[in-house]
Amino acid sequence: MTVEELLEIEEIKNLRIMYGHYFDMGDLDKFITLFTEDAVCEFSLAEYGGDWVGHDQIRRGYARYATPDRPPYAAMHAVTNPWIRLLGPNDANGRWYLLDLNVREGRENPLTLFGIYDDVYRKVDGKWLIARTRIDFLWPTRDFAGFRTPGVNS
Repeated sequence: MTVEELLEIEEIKNLRIMYGHYFDMGDLDKFITLFTEDAVCEFSLAEYGGDWVGHDQIRRGYARYATPDRPPYAAMHAVTNPWIRLLGPNDANGRWYLLDLNVREGRENPLTLFGIYDDVYRKVDGKWLIARTRIDFLWPTRDFAGFRTPGVNS
């Protein structure tokens, strides 16, 4: 692996980390800039309403959870164990463990869910963006679709 490839991987790691920060801060304006114009957020669980395609649907979908009355960092997306694969100069994929925490005052157990993000990244105008993302839910509901992205299980 070259130094340049390691730098690309670090950019992608930062992209996923900023996803958590912007969403948890409630800054949907910055959050939406992390996605390609035609991005897809895949949700197999009915409660999320299926796939959200494009900036408008993605913003509306996430706005249901980042409500103005929610204080910043009431939820915290902790992502670990990044597994990033560069597939070409402008394409990559990755998987991340997700620990989703609800840290609102008065909650006895902050744990909301465990999951795995399955992402497809695309470099647009020199910047890595999320082109597709899916959460495989592992707990408390189990809805695991398995490896989807090419290159991840090779």
